[in-house]
Order: sequence, then C-alpha cells, then structure tokens
Amino acid sequence: MKIQSIRGVKDILPDEIWKWQYIESVAHNIFPRYGFKEIRLPIFEDTRLFSRSIGETTDIVEKEMYTFEDRSGDSITLRPEGTASVVRAYVQHKMYNPLRFLRCFISAPCFVTSDLRRVG
Repeated sequence: MKIQSIRGVKDILPDEIWKWQYIESVAHNIFPRYGFKEIRLPIFEDTRLFSRSIGETTDIVEKEMYTFEDRSGDSITLRPEGTASVVRAYVQHKMYNPLRFLRCFISAPCFVTSDLRRVG
C-alpha cells in the first residue's frame, strides 16, 4: 500500500518554504505598526464554544465541524474559525481589565469539512 498526502492538501517542501516564511515575516513586521499583537490559541476547543457562537443550526455546526469526544467523554472540536477562540481567551484571561481596545491577529489553521464532489 502506497500512502500519499490526502487529496486537496499540499506539502510545503524546503525549496518553497521561503515564500511562506517571507509572507509571515512581512505580516509580523507590519501588523505591530498598527497596534496588532499576535495571539496563539489551542487548535481545539470545547464544542459548546462554537455551537453557541456560530449557532447550533448552522451548516458549520451541523455538518462541517470535526468534533469528537476526548477520553473523559467531553465533546471537543478542531477550530473551524478563529473569532470564538479569541473572544474566549479575551474573557477567560480578563484582557478587558483595564478596559482597552484589543487588536490581535492569528496565523493558525482552521478545520472545516465540505463535500467537494460534483453533483450531477
């Protein structure tokens, strides 16, 4: 059996990684000039965070999230978008005290599934 990367994903190899590193370095140099600070968040969260913030009856929550139970039976989800996680961190760590305007950016993967098969 020959194992290859999954259809639709791409390996970033040593000969082309410099392109990605260049774009990331430009972003890391420009964003702070405008008051933005980087924030790094967990790649998975409690599923309730997304079902509450996105809406329990949306397509993302009903069909497109990667959700599974951890060892203790709690439902966790691979991050489908970044906003809910940023807000959770802001509230959890009381970043509003003292009250101030927060400008942040994330550079992180998000995971949603979609059916890419053609219909018809």
